[in-house]
Amino acid sequence: MTHRTRKKRFAGLGGLPVLFIVLCLFFVSRGNGAEAKGPETIIVTAEGLADPNATIYEKDKGMMIDDLRRDARRQAIEKAVGVYVESSSLMENYLLIEDKVLSRSKGLIKQIISQSSPHLGKDGLMHIQIKAEVFISDVKKALDTLSKETRITLIKEQGNPSISVAIVVRDAQRGTDAAMENSPIADNILKGHFVNFGYRVWSEDYTKLLRREAGAGKSARRIADFSVLGQVKFKRASVILKASGIKLTKHILTSWTVKCINNHTGEEIYFNNKVPKKKAWTDEDQALEDIGRLIGQEFTKDFFQSHLMQPSKTFEVELMGIEDYDTAVLFKDEFSGLRPILNVELLNFDMNSLTRYEVECAGNGSNFVSIVHSAVIKPLNRKLKSSKLKLISYHGNVVKIAVAPGNVPGLIQETMVSNPPASLATASPERIEKLIHDKGILEKVTQMNPNIQ
Repeated sequence: MTHRTRKKRFAGLGGLPVLFIVLCLFFVSRGNGAEAKGPETIIVTAEGLADPNATIYEKDKGMMIDDLRRDARRQAIEKAVGVYVESSSLMENYLLIEDKVLSRSKGLIKQIISQSSPHLGKDGLMHIQIKAEVFISDVKKALDTLSKETRITLIKEQGNPSISVAIVVRDAQRGTDAAMENSPIADNILKGHFVNFGYRVWSEDYTKLLRREAGAGKSARRIADFSVLGQVKFKRASVILKASGIKLTKHILTSWTVKCINNHTGEEIYFNNKVPKKKAWTDEDQALEDIGRLIGQEFTKDFFQSHLMQPSKTFEVELMGIEDYDTAVLFKDEFSGLRPILNVELLNFDMNSLTRYEVECAGNGSNFVSIVHSAVIKPLNRKLKSSKLKLISYHGNVVKIAVAPGNVPGLIQETMVSNPPASLATASPERIEKLIHDKGILEKVTQMNPNIQ
């Protein structure tokens, strides 16, 4: 819908203020309760490869470019699949996933945002890099359907979410300056609601401590996945019955707020304010019990599972000891091709010191350090034919890797440009069989990839 079309549509609504209309549409669209809605799309950077030595391309170079772009699109979808499927499961069921999911690039890719020019690398392969917007929700639907059809489990098991709870209460009689008090009654009712889902409940005080330690880079202990925090406000009203002279006190709920924080990302994934009508109790404890139930109704079982399986999380990777800027760019390109890494940006370069990258990793990132070790460092070391990269620290969202340049200046750069991409070290045998035709290149890939030995 164009801007002009939207303007005409608003103009035909009886002169209502535009802001009022927008607010109405917002509240109608939100519906009731905390709905489990994940993102529709994700942005993915991927590298496509083609072997120009294949006999099929001798008479038709245009076919090679088409296959190069097709491989890039498939790699973009494979990265999206990697959000939900462990690499081992993807490899075990590669042909099935390729046939039902990876081959659907036209239906699963919303748009190609950018595309580099095809170029022939010193490794003997044609390269192209794309940035694509992928329908991540449709990828998951396709995998769910595939799992049901074949009776195999593809989607990653996330485990039961852990949730901390804290509901605080303030009433008008205590005054606005009085400190808010935690309500164990409301807490316990809400905790029982989550336990009935089969989820684990953690102490909010402990969660706060771990959150502070993680923010300062001092803790690697597992934090609660979510924190549900609420604030309830009451006022008291007294009535004396004329017939008996008995004084009745009612506790009237004036407002309550609730929010849910994803502790892995810091994002407030749900928040709501409510001003209820005609909610009053003669007993304060009964009121707090009902408040716990009211807040519990805001959350469904699927809400937490959906948000626990976030498509990505951003980290910082620091490489120490890179000799020159060109090598820093080569590492960026290598990162872009690896399956768990959706996007990467080179933040800064400091020769022989610290080079920083912003890396968007598939999944919620709870096991990012193991991904770096197994899916980043190992493939790159196989490409470099020695243990040049070593993980030296992991604090919070920052991973630091030492790069040993060796005794020969420029050796790392020369090895990187002359050997096939590190992404082929974890590629499926089926993809390599279709992709590589030159015997010399295939021998190099075989040395890198243990799956095709």
